[in-house]
Amino acid sequence: MSDVLANDLITPDAGADPLLSLGDVSILKAAPVTRLSFRARPAGVVDAGSAFGVSLPTKALTCEVAPKRAALWMGPDEWTLIAPEEDLGDVFGALETKLKDQPHALVDISERSEAIIVSGEKAAWLLNTGIFIDFSLDAFPVGTVSRTIFHKSPVMIWRTGPDTFIVEAWVSFMDYVAGLLVQSAGELDAA
Repeated sequence: MSDVLANDLITPDAGADPLLSLGDVSILKAAPVTRLSFRARPAGVVDAGSAFGVSLPTKALTCEVAPKRAALWMGPDEWTLIAPEEDLGDVFGALETKLKDQPHALVDISERSEAIIVSGEKAAWLLNTGIFIDFSLDAFPVGTVSRTIFHKSPVMIWRTGPDTFIVEAWVSFMDYVAGLLVQSAGELDAA
């Protein structure tokens, strides 16, 4: 898993001001992307990867990336597929065509979730203010993906670099998640 490829796909929203910018950590709103929730039986996984342009990971907590594509493992038969926003029609069509005779579920969730990019040497510390996961590189290496809870909100965490995390939450929870992260970062500023 290369952080360069993930950073090609998940980029800061050029039209948004930084939510936080301190020397040790920053929080940036991510630009919109196509997000698809995909579920299939094992027989459809290889075909889906072929149609999507990147293999779907079959190992828990992992991802596979290629230029402008990411497949994130969400469960034994569930993936989040990420592509550029403008590729929605092409990706959806390619998957539906390739899998037309196979049982599967493909749902556009692009408008359901938003993402922020938390980066810097204190990024793991900041996330640990509301998530009780060991974010050391040994325990949570680059490329690791996990669903978890941030305080009371469900989130998805994806480590895309040694000091960079993508935090995704439903749109209705993102102000809560981002607000608590910014508030917690005040402890860094006060120190």
